[in-house]
This record gives sequence, C-alpha cells and structure tokens, in this order.
Amino acid sequence: MAAAGARRAARVRKAALLYPGRPLATAAPVTALDLPLPDADALAHSARLTRLIHDQIAANGGAIAFSRFMELALYAPGLGYYSAGASKFGDEGDFVTAPELGPVFAACTAQALAPVLQQIGAQARVLELGGGTGAFAEVALKRLLELDALPDRYAILEPSAQLRERQRERLMQRLTPPLFELVEWLDGPFGDEWDGVVFANEVIDALPTPRFAVRDGEVYEEHVASDGDGFKRELRPADSFLANAVLHVQRGLEQRFADGYRSEVLPQLPYWIQAVSGGLRRGALLFVDYGYARSEFYAPERDDGTLRAYYRHRVHAEPLLWPGLQDLTASVDFTALVEAGVGAGFDLAGYCSQASFLLGNGLDEVLKRIETIADPVEKQRRLNEVKKLTLPSEMGERFQVMGLEKDVAFGVAFMAGDLSHRL
Repeated sequence: MAAAGARRAARVRKAALLYPGRPLATAAPVTALDLPLPDADALAHSARLTRLIHDQIAANGGAIAFSRFMELALYAPGLGYYSAGASKFGDEGDFVTAPELGPVFAACTAQALAPVLQQIGAQARVLELGGGTGAFAEVALKRLLELDALPDRYAILEPSAQLRERQRERLMQRLTPPLFELVEWLDGPFGDEWDGVVFANEVIDALPTPRFAVRDGEVYEEHVASDGDGFKRELRPADSFLANAVLHVQRGLEQRFADGYRSEVLPQLPYWIQAVSGGLRRGALLFVDYGYARSEFYAPERDDGTLRAYYRHRVHAEPLLWPGLQDLTASVDFTALVEAGVGAGFDLAGYCSQASFLLGNGLDEVLKRIETIADPVEKQRRLNEVKKLTLPSEMGERFQVMGLEKDVAFGVAFMAGDLSHRL
C-alpha cells in the first residue's frame, strides 16, 4: 500500500508539471482504462470521424501530420469536438473555463479593457474569439455599460453552430434589448479596417499544433498512421518550415534539445495573429491561456511536451482515443505569442499571471461586494469562485495573461505583478 501511495504521489507531482491548465476533477493524468466509457451514440459518432481520418491517412500516403489529426478531431464539420453538438463546458461537459465559474473573471477583464475602448471612442468594437456559453459576453457588456465604455459592436467569432445558438439564447434572455442589439456573430475576423479590442480566453491552446522530436540532431515531425481500427504515432523528417521553427526556438534557449526530446511548436502563430487582428488600426489584443515563457515551456524535464486530452473532467495522455469526443490541447509559448504580436505591428503591453491580472483590475472591489452578500450560500459560492481564479493550486498561476497594444495605452492593466522580464 505504501509503495502504491508513493507511486500515486509521484504521478500527482509529475501531473502538476506536465499537465497544468483547466481545473481538474482528477489530480493526475489517467489512462483509457480509468475513463468512463462513452455511450453507444457517442461511440458511433466517434466511429464516423475515425473513418474520415482513416480515409485521409490513406489518401496521404499512410500518415498525416499530428496537427492535421488534431484539426480533424476538433473541427471536422459536423463531427469534430468543437463543431459537433456535444456538451463541452461545466459539470456536464469536459472542463470548466474561467467565465463559466461566475461573473468575477469577466467583470475584471471588462474593467481592464474599458480604458482602451474609452480611448478609441464611439467607433470602438470588441471581437471575442470563441464565446463558450456566452457567459463572458453577458457579464462584460453589463460591466462596460456601468463603466460608460460600451463598444459600438460586440462580435463573437464562433465556429460551432451549436454554441452560437446557445450563446444567442443566453444573451437574448439576459441582456436588455439595447445591449443585445450590439452583439453579432461572425464566421471570420472583421473584413474592414477597424479600431477596438480582440479578446481570446483559452483559444490558442486549441490551435492544431505540430509535434516535433529531435533525433541525432535532426528535427522530425510526429505523424498519425492507421493501426487497425485505431491510430498510432510515428516520426517522419520535418519539412523546412517546421525545422526552422524548432531551430528558432532552440536558439533562444540556454541549451540544445536533448536527443529524443519531443514537444509542440506553432510556426503558424504569426499568420494566425495577423488573421484575427485583421484590419485593426488602433486597439489591443488580450489573451488568457495556460502556458509559460519559452524557457519554462521547453524545460529539459518537459521532454514530451504539453499535449493532453480532456474527457469528462479527466486529463489523460492518449490524444488518439475517441476522436470527436474529447478536447485536445497544448500549453502556450507566450514568448512565441509576443514575437507574433510584435511582428504584426503591436507592442507588448504586459504579461502576468491570471491572479495578478484580476487583482490589478478590480478584484478588491469584487471582494468588498461579496462581503455584503446576505445569503451565506451565495456568499460562499462567490468566495470559492475567487479562490479558483486566483489560488496558485487552481487557476491563479497556471493561467497567464498577455496584452498587446497599438496606438493605445494598455499597460496599466498589467501593473500588478508584471512578468514581461521572463519573456
């Protein structure tokens, strides 16, 4: 029994290092044998997506890049995890995001963004990438109204038709008509020149990411091949685009990658930043996600990267299991994010932990209001929400916040605990 306890303690310690991110019901990564079995309809859905992926593998010479597998698993029309209709957020889904815990996160974020929108004036817009259940938009718009900082338009870029409908229903029920009329849904970024703010919470971690490995000083890319009815991973020589991205990362580290080192890199990130910011002439980008500065992301002991899967509030290391039924995600290299932002014409406004960001943007006022709540159950629920958002063992230190600015002053939002020197 003692030996088993020691092994579990070791798993928990390793999980804290290798699997940071969304709050988990389990303390350590699990295997497929530990996961609850999907029902027959869910398995049938996954089987349809599995056949599609097998067909793509066959059409591409027997293997596809892992990034392509991840793209299909998450976004294949009508079948991928985010494009199909399965519940994703909250107790009935697979994970909980900060806006779904309660109003605190969105209220503080809106307070941070309000000065930027006020600097821009009446023509300011907000573009939220991915809207979850609509919880963030609801609270943010109400708070921006209180702060006299409402945008002219509030757009949600949401790829999931099911989530769009859920957001629309929520906002229609909970916003007054003048506020609801500000909201629109887009299939892509704004197509014209505009001024305002782009906001993304837990979006970059879901971008389909290439996986690389270093062997004998050469860079290889992880691919996915068929293995009977399932899949297996294999390595193939990386193309020059990926190899150069890995070499760029390595040049900024104190030591070279050890033989056998595996991880993720997003060489497409600069192009993605340019696409989502579109014709933004003046304004700010705000990103919240779990991740690290580059030296921490590629720490020697993190030698299998940060890729993981989420299924019913359990994290595990089998991303090829049940395509379409589980979330696949990797941590964010925030050094790469600032490089991409600067390359797109923005300046770094600041970088800090989520706890510091909330503390610097009105959390003290929120706590004062919580203390006035008469209902003890509601009061405790709000206090628990704050703890989950700010404690190092929960989301407070695992999640990082980065702001980028163009012709506006956004740095004040990061004055509490700025970590830019780590980048």
